[in-house]
Formats: sequence, structure tokens, C-alpha cells
Amino acid sequence: MNDGIDTMRVAVVGSGPSGFYAAEALLKDETRSVHVDMFERLPTPYGLVRGGVAPDHQSIKAVTRIYEKRARDPRYRFFGNITVGSDIGIDVLRRHYHQIVFAVGHEHSRRMGVPGEGLYGAHPASIFVGWYNGHPDFRDAQFDFSKERVAVVGNGNVAIDVARILAKNVEELRETDIADYALDALTQSRIQEITVIGRRGPVQSAFTPKEAGELLRLKSAKPVVAAEDLRLDPASEAALAELGERSREGKNLGHLRSFANDPAEVNGTRIHFSFLRSPVEILGDMTGHVSGLKLRKNRLEKGEGDYIQAVPTDEFETLDVGTVFSAIGFRGSPIEGLPFDDKRGLIPNREGRIYDPQTDSQVPGAYVVGWARSGPKGLIGIHKAASAEVVKAMLEDFQPAAPLAERDAIVEVLAQRNLQVISFDDWKILDAHEIERGKERGAPRDKVTQIDEMLATIKNGQNSDAS
Repeated sequence: MNDGIDTMRVAVVGSGPSGFYAAEALLKDETRSVHVDMFERLPTPYGLVRGGVAPDHQSIKAVTRIYEKRARDPRYRFFGNITVGSDIGIDVLRRHYHQIVFAVGHEHSRRMGVPGEGLYGAHPASIFVGWYNGHPDFRDAQFDFSKERVAVVGNGNVAIDVARILAKNVEELRETDIADYALDALTQSRIQEITVIGRRGPVQSAFTPKEAGELLRLKSAKPVVAAEDLRLDPASEAALAELGERSREGKNLGHLRSFANDPAEVNGTRIHFSFLRSPVEILGDMTGHVSGLKLRKNRLEKGEGDYIQAVPTDEFETLDVGTVFSAIGFRGSPIEGLPFDDKRGLIPNREGRIYDPQTDSQVPGAYVVGWARSGPKGLIGIHKAASAEVVKAMLEDFQPAAPLAERDAIVEVLAQRNLQVISFDDWKILDAHEIERGKERGAPRDKVTQIDEMLATIKNGQNSDAS
């Protein structure tokens, strides 16, 4: 099947929210005929929604219903189990598509850059999040839940997710779509105290009020904070007065104050919030296992503009912990054939148009959306408008050229390379299988976490349909 000279053909690399939002904006455009092919290295779509959103946040995961509706558009095709860069190069995509959108996200945690990060028991949050979500890349990670005290370095939603999953009891976890092996391991947990550490103060906390509020509904754990940790410096007081109590910052502070004021006894795990602390060293024992976390105390100071920065002092303290999770942000990885900003951990761009800083020129026909464009910021819904902005630029840039090869030519290329391509219909076979398995434990789904098993499940489903 071919398309006309005026038809815009686009490859979207990555099937997370930003990729689907870009596909939606392209297919909804009424000024031009558009065909979209989406490439995903895993057999499963949805990226962060499947592999990053916490298993007890099913309402957020419901957004996939919208993506599925878009995937039923005949102008859209899903090519799962295909890695752009190894299975198929960018040069090949350029021969089959007018434009390429990279929606590859940020899959790696930023490092703290302190001694001891290589000790057993020191983990980037991205690995733990991928592990409990059943991501194939991280399913074989090993964690020791026999230690009673844990530190989570970071003050954003991921830090709260990590603390909450560690604190939940087995009954709470069983009704989520947490990976079965993670459920088994956490059932044996002996964790009694989790300390969430922020380098700035409570007003500068980066988590959302919704995340903080969820901690009050835990059945076997309780959030706590020392009253002295909630004393505000003048700059924070002024910032809060300007923002107001109904702001995110004001609501967060309200939650934290409720944690400090609740006199109820803690029966179960304590989630302690600690502010104005920065890690300087992860301490280890003779066996190479984490035995503590050395922290430097900070004070707040107003910097350039309205930014309130943490300034280190000469005071230190040591936490007695056996595990440390680092949740201080994420970064992307370079893609062969594209420029990469190693300092910021993203693809250099201007309004979503990829630019090569070496030549200060736009990379023809190449665009980026999502965290790979902006860095790790913004909730899922925010990226719908952001992806639409990039699509607007793509439509403005597009100029009809000589016809490309037939639309199905890319299918032939993949077949010649003996690649097992997973279509969206194939994914739905696996989807139905996981949902059915989940019913056995009263969960939304029980994920298949190994790629070989995913492919075998899909093949078995195809054979059943054929018969």
C-alpha cells in the first residue's frame, strides 16, 4: 500500500505517554493526511505507565484506554519488540519516513556522586521501581529487605512511591499489579523505619499533595516528622505567603504539619521525613554491605531570582541504615546517530526540533517529545499539550517531497531481518492473558515479566485464534 505525495509519514520511537500523545495530535490534524508507525523495543506498549507508575496507582494507568482507542486508527501501526539503533538504524527509518519523533524517556537514575554508591544495599530508584513493576530490564535485580532501617534520598514523587511501596503490608500490595516475585520478596520484609531525605526545606518539597496524602491511608505504616524540621526560614515563609495555602507548596506543608501533630502511636513502619540534609557518603561494613549514611546539614539561602538554595554547613550526622535508595531524578541515554547533551541527560532541541550543538543546526526531520526533550519533569497529563506543540512544529516544517517507498516496505525490511514483530493485536493477546492471571489474586493483572515468555504467550494465543 502506498500513500500520496502529500501524505506525511512519521515514525514515533517509543510508546510511552508522550509518544502516544504525539501520535494522537498527528492523526487528529485535519489539514493533512498522516500515517504513524510506532516502534517500541519491548513487546508491550505504554512505557512509563506500565513500567514506572506505581502498582497501587491504577487510576493513573487508566489513561491507556485513551491510547488504545488511538491505536485502533487504521493510519496507526505498532511495531513492538523492535529496538531502534540495533534491530533497525535511524538511517533506515529516514528512508521510509518523512519525520521521526523520539519519545524515549529517561530510564536511568541520576547518581548522587558520593563514595559508597557501589556498596550492596545502595540502589538507584529506577531499578527498584522497574523491579516491582515487572519491567524485563530489572526483574532480576536483588534487594535485601531484612534490614530494619532504610533511607530514601530525594523529595519527589518517586521517593514517596518507593517509601510507600516499602511500607505497605502484603494485603495492600496483593490487590495491585505489582510483580509476583516482588510481592513474594516484600512479604518477608523486616523494614521498620524509612527516612525520606530532602536537601532543602519542607516548602521546597517536590512531591505532590496527592502523593503525600496517600501516606495517611496506609494500614500498617505512619508518616512522621519532627516539629523542629518544619520551622521555616524567612525566605521560605515569604515564598509561602506569596504562593498561598492552596498552592502545592502550601498543601504539602499542611500534610507535613499533620504528620507532626498526630499523636497516635505508630503500629508498624514509620516513614520519617528529614529536611535540610545532603548525603556525603554511604558507609559500609566489612562484608561490603551498606551500614549507614553520612549526611551534611544544610541551611537555606535565597539565590538568584526567587530560587531558595541549600547551602552546606559544617555539621554532619550519620543515619544507621542498611539500605539506601537514590531518588534524585532521572536521565536519558545517548542514541546512535543523534546529538546528546550529557550534562543535562537529554536530546538537545529547540521547541522539540532536534539541534546539533556542534553545528548549531537543526537535524532534518528529527524531533523529540517527553522527558527526552524537557528532562524528568511534569506529570503524564502535562505532556499531552507539550507533545501537541512539537507536532505543530512538525506540521509547519513538513514539505511534500518525492514519494517514499510503499508503506509496507518497512514491514518487508523487518521480515528480512528475521525480527519477531509484535503488533498491537498481538499485545492484546498478552494483555488479556495478564488480566486473567490477575484474577487469581484479586489484582488488576499479573504481569508477564520475561520477554521470552511474553513472545511465547503471544504465539500461543495466535495459534489458538488460528485454530
